[in-house]
Amino acid sequence: MATQAVTNPVPVADLRRRPGRSASLRRIARKKPVGAIAAVICLLLILIAISADLLAPQGANQIDPLKNPRLLSPSLSHPFGTDNLFRDVFTRIVIGSRISLGVGFTAVFIGTVIGASLGIVSGYFRGKTDLVVSRAMEVVLGFPPLVLAIFILAIFNTSKGYSFRSFLLLSFAIGVIIAPTTARIVRGSALTIRNLQYVEAAESIGNTSFGIMRRHVLPNVVAPIIVIASIQIGNAILAEAALSFLGLGISDAYHPSWGTMLQEGRPVWLEAWWMSVIPGAAIAFAVLSFNLFGDALRDVLDPRLRQSS
Repeated sequence: MATQAVTNPVPVADLRRRPGRSASLRRIARKKPVGAIAAVICLLLILIAISADLLAPQGANQIDPLKNPRLLSPSLSHPFGTDNLFRDVFTRIVIGSRISLGVGFTAVFIGTVIGASLGIVSGYFRGKTDLVVSRAMEVVLGFPPLVLAIFILAIFNTSKGYSFRSFLLLSFAIGVIIAPTTARIVRGSALTIRNLQYVEAAESIGNTSFGIMRRHVLPNVVAPIIVIASIQIGNAILAEAALSFLGLGISDAYHPSWGTMLQEGRPVWLEAWWMSVIPGAAIAFAVLSFNLFGDALRDVLDPRLRQSS
């Protein structure tokens, strides 16, 4: 008599459910606690920059000797003290975050678009196109970053003070100096994807090169693009602060930036240490937060970049 194997059906309730998005975020936060804290700080900095007008207790250039005594040290009424022009330093730090972070994000966006586009084109077409793009990126990397940014600003930015045009020009100058790093990383990923079978299949059925790059190559290099962009934000903020410190920024009395505030504190730093220390601490705090967040994001999205970096 033949025996029949009886299989008991698995109850639906016993099937393991995929973790939700909130559970995944909690797991990542437990695995990368430093990165999670840095992400919260970055989010707070962005919210401060967006709502600077609401958070600032005074105007950026409000000169009031009665309310703001000259070179008053940090106190309860003035948490970051006052400067040599009877202005509240806390107010200028909050309002100054708009230029420092705004230029940083805009520069990273410009540099990422330029670098990712060149990297995808270079990696996909290879040959002479790859050679020309790679040599052009090496020429840009051959210049000291700040010297190249100063060169671009000296040619195109003829106006002084804050304006939308000068904002874009400063962002473009910084974006140019960070684009080669993005281009080289994206090029490496595009070269790998270019040799995969589904790309060859797309070519064989008559898809155009632009369509293949847009539909097949770009979606597969999004992770390294996001990672390198998050890391470059700190570099862009630091570059803007350096240019503003040298007097090549776009800030004015009503639109301060952290780099300009750092430069303004030089003449009186011995008697008013807070005028230099607090803007410098704001720059260092923001750069460190975005770098730590970028490092954690790299480990989560694309761990291979840790080895390449």
